[in-house]
Amino acid sequence: MAWTRDDMCRRAAAELKDGYYANLGIGMPTMVANFVPEGIKVTLQSENGMLGMGPFPTEDEIDPDLINAGKQTISELPESVYFDSAASFAMIRGGHIDLSILGALQVAGNGDLANWMIPGKMVKGMGGAMDLVAGVKRVVVMMDHNAKDGTAKLVESCSLPLTGQGVVDLVITDLAVFAIEGGALQLIEAATGVGIDEIRDRTDASFTH
Repeated sequence: MAWTRDDMCRRAAAELKDGYYANLGIGMPTMVANFVPEGIKVTLQSENGMLGMGPFPTEDEIDPDLINAGKQTISELPESVYFDSAASFAMIRGGHIDLSILGALQVAGNGDLANWMIPGKMVKGMGGAMDLVAGVKRVVVMMDHNAKDGTAKLVESCSLPLTGQGVVDLVITDLAVFAIEGGALQLIEAATGVGIDEIRDRTDASFTH
């Protein structure tokens, strides 16, 4: 049985370590904030200029001026600080962020990442994705194992425009978890009830296990 989005977020949150500064990408990765393990202190950075994001607010706590990079309303903490985009990207490009959790359209077996556009479709631009994969110490990708049309998203070679080359360290899908080391893809964990044969059938990239 494939993992739910909550299961995937819980697994991604297990990659957070005490004292980490982490950036959560737009979409499903933002939900990882709800699954930070007990006893772990993590500081969440938003590239639009906030360090120390709080949890998603309840309806009566919403402040329309407090948003993350995905324009979702968030809350602040007593230790939250604000700054301009230049300072935000200096943190990212300077290697001060320990972990980034991002979504993806495709990941190649060698760690190449495509997550910002599909040719022919309207896009607003790459945003901070290129900086995040180039400047952050460790990159974790969360994505469905297959696209809506059934095609594999873990591929031998990306056919979509790249965000970064050889930048992905770990991939979490609804079927499994893969590590990428030395340009090679390795299956390290399968979702409960999901067999190797199913994973292989639904994956374009070659992998070891």
